[in-house]
Amino acid sequence: MSLCINPTCPQADRPGNDVHQFCQSCQSELLLQGRYRVMRLLSDKSGFGTVYEAFERSTPKILKVLKAEYGSNDKAVHLFQQEALVLGQLSHPGIPAIDTDGYFQYLPHASQEPLHCLVMEKIDGPNLREWMRQQGNHPIHERQALGWLKQLVEILDLVHQKNYFHRDIKPENIMLRPNGQLVLVDFGAAREMTLTYLQQIGKTGGITRISSAGYTPPEQEKGQAVPQSDFYALGCTLIYLLTGKQPTDAGMYDLFNNRITWQEHAPQLSAAFADFLDRLIAEKVSDRPQDTQEIFKILPGLLAPHKAIPLPEPQAAPPVAAPPTLIKSPIAGKKRWMVGSAIALTLLAGGGYGLHQNFAAQWIKAPSPEVPVSIVRNLSGHTSYVNCLAISPDGSTLISGSADTSIKLWDFATGKELRTLNGHTSYVNALAISPDGKILASGGADTTILIWDLATGRILHTLRGHAGFINALSINRSGNLLASGSADGTIKIWDLATGITKRTLRGHSSFVNALMFSTNDRTLFSASADTTIKLWTVDTGEELRTLTGHSNFVNSLAISPDGNTLISSSADKTIKVWDLSTPTAPPRTLIGHTNFVSGLALNADGKTLLSSSGDQTMKVWDLQTGEVKETLMGYGAAINYFVVSPDWMAIASGSESKTIKIWQLPR
Repeated sequence: MSLCINPTCPQADRPGNDVHQFCQSCQSELLLQGRYRVMRLLSDKSGFGTVYEAFERSTPKILKVLKAEYGSNDKAVHLFQQEALVLGQLSHPGIPAIDTDGYFQYLPHASQEPLHCLVMEKIDGPNLREWMRQQGNHPIHERQALGWLKQLVEILDLVHQKNYFHRDIKPENIMLRPNGQLVLVDFGAAREMTLTYLQQIGKTGGITRISSAGYTPPEQEKGQAVPQSDFYALGCTLIYLLTGKQPTDAGMYDLFNNRITWQEHAPQLSAAFADFLDRLIAEKVSDRPQDTQEIFKILPGLLAPHKAIPLPEPQAAPPVAAPPTLIKSPIAGKKRWMVGSAIALTLLAGGGYGLHQNFAAQWIKAPSPEVPVSIVRNLSGHTSYVNCLAISPDGSTLISGSADTSIKLWDFATGKELRTLNGHTSYVNALAISPDGKILASGGADTTILIWDLATGRILHTLRGHAGFINALSINRSGNLLASGSADGTIKIWDLATGITKRTLRGHSSFVNALMFSTNDRTLFSASADTTIKLWTVDTGEELRTLTGHSNFVNSLAISPDGNTLISSSADKTIKVWDLSTPTAPPRTLIGHTNFVSGLALNADGKTLLSSSGDQTMKVWDLQTGEVKETLMGYGAAINYFVVSPDWMAIASGSESKTIKIWQLPR
């Protein structure tokens, strides 16, 4: 699709625009500057600009267009042009690249007022707010925070050296490339530290105020921002990442003293790092670090305790691939669409291999039937976010884990609360039930795993050894082994009866998000925020294979009853279906969700797949054809996790709230 950006165009997405130079609805130029063709709208809710995806030949770009109603506002135009000016002076992988002539004016057909346009590099990845949602709002570990702090200070050092300061640092303005590099974006609010500016400090009528609730320091709220204002916003951003709570959260923000009391929500932090963050968010500018060089001097002392575990460094960014070619393919008497691209098989050390490709399966282009969600009941009782769910093998008991540190047991049929289990000292992030329904394992942000006797609610074992939050748990089908995955990038296999560690698996370079034993208990599958899936031999801990193909975090796994098919979901909005019996076969890619894909569930017959997404829908897939049979609509929030009753009649699901929803699954 080729879009017209004329704000008065009667049909900006008119069919046929793809093959024309001028819009078939309003005759405006479609090839901007003779080189950029606009393909889709990304957002029209970002401040005073509209954001599109455009292509310069096969290279994706971001096009920002100042909304027409602000075209006569000198201050708005100045801020818009400021971004081009600042980005043109900065060259760093942590700052979006801009073409030499990235700023230009575009005059729609028959218009007297030009549109102000800015073309820049498209960052392939989520912002940190989106990333936290994809991770279930689980707080990051201190080691991860220090690595990101180091990257962001290096970016700010360059910005401040050029006599600029950003003025709007917040999770939404920090993006994460697939190679792990953070990118600071949205320099429209950046200011230059000049003598004129300094003379205006205190005369707030001449300074444009930029404010983002919870991240803007006191002096900036008064129109008196300085470079140290960026440190305050940086500190608040790190606090959000380390607690999973916004600085304005009622549990952290002290309204009467205008102070953020956050440390009790991150008990895992070292005292030195916590004190440093408090210094970053000091109310008085003079109490904060005075420049980036002072922070660089402090960093080695903060990093010292973590030197035994190397901090992950960003890898070289992958080359930008050409957009896929749509090929019509009539299969089984139906019109289907598929994406074609080259597939490269890369041998890895130790006999493993990775499939480096972007091969997509066939899928139905026509929209699937939309079925409204039928909510049966809401379960309320937790006092903070519900982070995970599990259901007993007989389907009678639902179990929930929460950021309020508790675990609750519910009668699944009636919604009655049966019992509350207390033992964790921080968020409960993961749950697993033994095949006989007698043992529960829970993992928390306190880095511990608790093993519970479900009949009595008694803690049988407390397992320690991970250096980061527990994100994933899985009990094998024999019921004798527990696997745990952590934000520290490691996996541990435990003897469930004794609580003794049998082995530690290392290989992932970021959070382990999902774990699953094979149907014969011989292989363990792990999915990670490093975009890969790994296969491990359970008996020896040997890494067998690495599956690559997702371009963003892998969030969930499912395995077919015969053990031959592995299914993965990702923040790249896709689901991949891997044929484990044919190692060289590329995965099929199921496309249909418009936001990150979080949870997966596969029916006992191995034919029907359920997926949940940040696009507020669930999809029912025919796994044999890749067809979306139904799209469940009307949930009203991102569906971050769900469990299905054994009879596949009902679903329990949750989002970023304290409530669990129980709803009927259409037959």
